[in-house]
Amino acid sequence: MPLPAIAPYPMPSSAVLPRNRVDWTVQPARAVLLVHDLQNHFLRPFTPDAAPLTELLDNVGRLTKHCRAIGLPVVYAAQPGGQTPAQRGLQQDFWGDGVPDDRDAEGIAAAVAPQHGDTLLTKWKYSAFIRTDLAEQMYDLGRDQLIIVGVYAHIGVQATACDAWMRDIQPFVVADAVADFSAADHIQALRWAARTCAAVTTTEALVQSIEGA
Repeated sequence: MPLPAIAPYPMPSSAVLPRNRVDWTVQPARAVLLVHDLQNHFLRPFTPDAAPLTELLDNVGRLTKHCRAIGLPVVYAAQPGGQTPAQRGLQQDFWGDGVPDDRDAEGIAAAVAPQHGDTLLTKWKYSAFIRTDLAEQMYDLGRDQLIIVGVYAHIGVQATACDAWMRDIQPFVVADAVADFSAADHIQALRWAARTCAAVTTTEALVQSIEGA
C-alpha cells in the first residue's frame, strides 16, 4: 500500500488540544529532542507550500535551533532506503517497499537537516527505539525526557511515545511540530497520547518552558 496523498489541513490550535493527564514539564538537563522520519520520502505526500507541511517544517526548525543553542541533544531517526523484505518484516505487508534506494528520498528535508553535533539513528520500525541504541544513549546521558516531532503522528510518533513511556522515559508530543494523513488522524493521535502515555504541548509553550527552566 503506497502512502496516501495528503490534502492540506490546518495545524491544530491550542484551543483544540486534549487535556493532559500529567503535569510534566520539560527540563533541559533531562531532555532529548527526537526528529522522527522527516525524510523527503515521507514528506512528498503533503501538498507543497501548504499547511500542515509549512508549519511543520517551521516549528521543527525553530525547536532544533533552540535546542542546539542551549545544548539540548538533537537526535534524528531516519529509515534506510532499499530495505529487503527480510529487513522490512511485517511493514512490507502494510506499506510495501518503503523508502526507495535513492539518496534524495532517504534525505532529511533541507529546512530541518541535521547539523554538526546532532545524532542520526538508523530507524527500522514504527518506534525509534526498536533495533537502535536510542534508549542506551539517553541512559548514558542521564536523560529521561523525550520531545518528539515529525511524522506521522498516528503511526511512528505515537508508537515511539508509547515505547518511551514503557521505558520510564517521559514523552512530550509537540502538537504543531508533528503532522499526519489528515486533521482527524492528527487530533486522534494527540488525544490518544495525552490519555495514555505522553504530555501534549506546542512549539511556543515548549520554547517558553525551556527558557524559563
